[in-house]
Amino acid sequence: MRLEDYWGIGPKTRDLLASEMGVDAAIDAIDSADIRALTAAGLSRGRATRILRRAEGGSAMDCLTTRDAREVYKELLGIVEEFAVTAYAADRIRVLTPLESPEAMTERLTAVADARSVWTGLDEATRTSVVEAFETAESYADDRRAAVETAIALLSCDVEGGVFDPLASFDREDLTAAAAALAGLTGADDRVGDGADEKLDALRDGLGAVEDMAATPAEVVEAVQSNARSPDAFREAYVDYVVSETGVDAARVRETAAGEATDARDFVTASLRSLSDALRSAVDDREETVAEELRDTLEATEETVERAVSVVDDLALYVSLARFAEAHDLVTPTIVESDTVAVRGARNLGLSAGGQSVQPVTYAVGDHDLDIATADGPPSGDRVSVLTGANSGGKTTLLETLCEVQILTQMGLPVPAEQAQVGPVDAIVFHRRHASFNAGVLESTLRNVVPPLSREGRTLMLVDEFEAITEPGSAADLLHGLVTLTVDQDALGVFVTHLADDLQPLPDTARIDGIFAEGLTPELQLQVDYQPRFGTHRPLDAGVHRLAAGRRFRGPDRPGGFPDAGLGRRRGGRPAHAVGRRVDGVSSKYTSVERLADTMSSKLLKLVYGAVAVKGLFTAIAPKTSLKLNLSALGLSLENVSELEPREWYVDAVRATGVGMLAAGGVGLLLTGDDESENEADDVDPIDISPDEEA
Repeated sequence: MRLEDYWGIGPKTRDLLASEMGVDAAIDAIDSADIRALTAAGLSRGRATRILRRAEGGSAMDCLTTRDAREVYKELLGIVEEFAVTAYAADRIRVLTPLESPEAMTERLTAVADARSVWTGLDEATRTSVVEAFETAESYADDRRAAVETAIALLSCDVEGGVFDPLASFDREDLTAAAAALAGLTGADDRVGDGADEKLDALRDGLGAVEDMAATPAEVVEAVQSNARSPDAFREAYVDYVVSETGVDAARVRETAAGEATDARDFVTASLRSLSDALRSAVDDREETVAEELRDTLEATEETVERAVSVVDDLALYVSLARFAEAHDLVTPTIVESDTVAVRGARNLGLSAGGQSVQPVTYAVGDHDLDIATADGPPSGDRVSVLTGANSGGKTTLLETLCEVQILTQMGLPVPAEQAQVGPVDAIVFHRRHASFNAGVLESTLRNVVPPLSREGRTLMLVDEFEAITEPGSAADLLHGLVTLTVDQDALGVFVTHLADDLQPLPDTARIDGIFAEGLTPELQLQVDYQPRFGTHRPLDAGVHRLAAGRRFRGPDRPGGFPDAGLGRRRGGRPAHAVGRRVDGVSSKYTSVERLADTMSSKLLKLVYGAVAVKGLFTAIAPKTSLKLNLSALGLSLENVSELEPREWYVDAVRATGVGMLAAGGVGLLLTGDDESENEADDVDPIDISPDEEA
């Protein structure tokens, strides 16, 4: 295989790797996902990571079809990487990818579950010792020595079972000998390292001390002369002094002492120079002998070293994954053959990893049999859902959570839920809300979102507020078409939108779910139940959207307990669908009871809007008086309320609120007037709507 055959390797990268590593070594590094080898050759870490991800994942990486899906994938890897026990484990985590087959996913899930089982069975002190064993070995520059030293340290931790079982096959003496050999052969400048041989270390120490003396011969002369009165006495004093200061053998010092000298300084200089030469030669001879012995030892323990590298690397990876799974209380998902993504008690991993409090949610599309005690669980069989509800209701977070679960499962990793059933897909189309008015944003989004639906294979659509990239009328039409196409192509889909009512009628295998606001907290924060309710949504939410478009409620309750809203008129080029009418080819007409309900609701709305307008007018004209009235109401449950004095900026804010209420009430009255005109038109002749007419 050629280097150019790997994704992301062009002529420049090929030439760099070939010159720095050699073609064969570069191919081995790519096949073994060795980021360090590639970065040492000159590649940036980001580029090396991208090349290895594609080499590792192959076509399975193609399932991440959108930028947002790839962003979630990278965010997940970042969370997992935090639990890496070695730099090499972190490198391997960075190149984990979705797997190509359910069998491969199951195999990795099983390995992670086994590792977690063993890890959680260790006491806290043993866990700490294991992590320290990995961390200590990180100080070694040589990867082979780091692996051998880690294996020795882990054997000292006395851990066994599961992922630690391969350690039992090592002979401690072989590992110790291999560690000594590697330590000796990894010295700087191709020298035998310190600590490899005691005799060599002693010779080196002596040589260094003698060379220091030779640099200051006058000091040596002064020290020796104080204890000598004759040449012979000076010679002996010199030997004693050098031996005591350097530790060099006395016989060697005598052998190298100068035979003739003009004076004491000349004697010391010549003697120390000769001693240095002799010691240097002895060091070289001993180093060559030791190096040969170490090479023989390393050759004899080569298999042990290679096995230690493999075992420790795998152990580091799975201990890291076990720590990740345990820290976030993850579970092994059930991989199913059907098109399904179903979770019970799921949490958004990105939020929980950031320390935020997360409400677990239960959700599903496709066929499932989740173990749910309540009858309010997600229906089984609906391939597509439309999710609506209040702002800040957690709709986008739910989409991200489903995307996390799908990606983690296909990577063979546990998921943040109490239970999960997931069917692998060929394309994960995740589109976050991107509000933009740039030219071409709609077209580019459609080019990213739609094509996966036209390809063969399974597709999961997770689309968030599609209406944010275009005007509402067109967005409703486009989103309705996208939902219908998702159903027609037998794909799974969850579509978050505020235009749920404009999408009806939906295909039989699609449903509308709602996330409800439950009120306000004492701090005036929206209180939301993040758990969706299936097959229905609040009438208030639909009413707000209808009234914003100049519409009203009317018609009987829909199945599920909440009324639809709409008109028998056209908007945005497409007829809106009347409340309570199921447009399935059967004409529907308003009854006299329905018209009466319309009239009553119109009068009631007039009263409400009139009250809002009056309240707004009063607040705009007399904001301080309005505040006092509000505070007097609080006086029923609080003391000393009358002593509160609002700041000027707050008074201005209250006045602005009053202006807004006045405007809202006035517009509401005008819209209600329009509705009465439509009631009169409806009374003349009810309109039949059929699917053919809509087309």
